Amino acid sequence: MKSKPLRRATSVAMAALLAAVAAAPSDAGAASVHPAAANAAYATEAAADSECATRGVGEAASVSQGAGTIANPPSPSSIAPPVEPPRYERALPTAVVLIDAGHGGIDGGAHYGDVLEKDINLRVAKRLYLVLRSQGVPAVLNRTGDYALSDDNRWHPSRSRHQRDLSQRRGLTDEIDVRLLVSLHVNWSRNPSASGPLVLHQDEGRSALLAAFLQDALNREYGSRKLPKVGRPYYLLNLVKRPSVIVELGFLSSPDDRAKLTDPRWQQRLAEAVAAGIRQYVWTAG
Repeated sequence: MKSKPLRRATSVAMAALLAAVAAAPSDAGAASVHPAAANAAYATEAAADSECATRGVGEAASVSQGAGTIANPPSPSSIAPPVEPPRYERALPTAVVLIDAGHGGIDGGAHYGDVLEKDINLRVAKRLYLVLRSQGVPAVLNRTGDYALSDDNRWHPSRSRHQRDLSQRRGLTDEIDVRLLVSLHVNWSRNPSASGPLVLHQDEGRSALLAAFLQDALNREYGSRKLPKVGRPYYLLNLVKRPSVIVELGFLSSPDDRAKLTDPRWQQRLAEAVAAGIRQYVWTAG
């Protein structure tokens, strides 16, 4: 739509053009118009048409919504996608194996003099972690120092420190995306002749398969012929929803086993044996 000033200018210019046509002498029946008048009229009309076109585009770009008007709405390509809320899972690691270093902190586990189970568990666990990572098997340690996992548990209502410790270990298997739980421990018996490794498993096929591979690898180190067993009374084996095992690396009450368990070279051999059993399971179970 032309603006009022341009409409008036156009009307005046056209009137001048018509008057010029009427007043000019005719030549061979053809009307003659003074060039200046014609140019002025055409220029005014062109300016009016240009503004009309510009206003038409602007009005066409306006979108009416209810009582208001949104001018020049953004194109779909310029609209930023919605931002997803942060997900805490992205901050947590993912791995094939969660290595549970048994006991820790105030909970020393089994002991013989100043030799504590918690220290042996952690040393072997750290070595196992390094061996698995070097062989391309992602692993996570739930304890890297001498502290009790019950100290991190602020959600379990129980007053029992032991119960909070166990529930924290189980809770990590729910929070961290892992396929297996391997819990490392050291055994104890009143019978000094009891010796050798023992693997306890869930009453479930995948856990039993993992236990069989681990027991076989450890038997080769010790020269023993033990078989894995179902660990029915154990909290972790009953409540963890992934294939899980408890690996008793040897008897602290046995002089021969104790010498092995406290020897750094044997700790490395035990870690490599457990890693071999885990790899064999991963290759077999897929």
